[in-house]
Amino acid sequence: MIEQDVAATQADVHLNGRADCLEAPVPPTGIEDYELVIRPQPGWIAIDWREMWAYRELLVFLVWRDISVRYKQTVLGFAWAVVQPLMMMLIFTLIFGRFMKVPTGGYPYPVFVFAGLMPWTFFSQGFGAAATSLANQQALLTKVYFPRLFVPVSAAMVFLVDMAITMVLYAALMVIYGVAPSWGIVWLPLLIVLTIIATLGLGVTLAALTVFYRDFKHIVPFLTMILMYTAPVAYPISIHSQVWRAILSLNPMFGIVGAYRSAILGLEWDLPSLAISATTAVASLIFALFYFRKTERAFADYA
Repeated sequence: MIEQDVAATQADVHLNGRADCLEAPVPPTGIEDYELVIRPQPGWIAIDWREMWAYRELLVFLVWRDISVRYKQTVLGFAWAVVQPLMMMLIFTLIFGRFMKVPTGGYPYPVFVFAGLMPWTFFSQGFGAAATSLANQQALLTKVYFPRLFVPVSAAMVFLVDMAITMVLYAALMVIYGVAPSWGIVWLPLLIVLTIIATLGLGVTLAALTVFYRDFKHIVPFLTMILMYTAPVAYPISIHSQVWRAILSLNPMFGIVGAYRSAILGLEWDLPSLAISATTAVASLIFALFYFRKTERAFADYA
């Protein structure tokens, strides 16, 4: 028996060429076969900030892509960031400044209204683009996985470039009219953050809703118009009573637009309106993030 085993081993060595090519039999592990079933997590899901940070370079790429696409094959290019607020300033100056003669606290009306147009232009364009971003990029949702939240966020963040350009234009306008900014301008970065929060709070919610209900994209222009006329873009907050200020401050841009004028021009701060609007903006963003996470598991099915 020993000689037969040796002969068989030598034959195996001869066939394989080398003795170390022999494969030993795999011992049984004792683990039975099992089936792994992956199901979507039910209920409200928190934001995975660690995953968002891991994909941060993708967010930068998406923002840069949207900037390139927005200004590609255009006649005026980045000049469009100047044309829109400039035309709105001229229209408001003619209607509210020349004919209606709204009070401006002693400042020239173009300087007064442009201080409110800067945050409003970013908000109106940003939340509108975010609201339709998922519906416009259906193929991207079904082909590869990435944090879906990046799509509406990148669509809104593009307009920070426009806001930076309008700020330079506003600085030139203040020089032309001989108006110097007040010390309150140091609060401008915080107000910009609040503007971004308000923009994403509304934009992310509408982006998720538009995936399932396509007619929501038709609501965006009407909602923009309603929010603009209830925000003090063309007129000062002081024309409203305290009761109406509290009600209108539920529009997050009501207190924020007034705060921009107070910070830049040194007008009286309406802190209660700003507090209500800031609270509304933060609450809307928190709701938007959780609602987006709750519904994104079905985006690919409806895209």
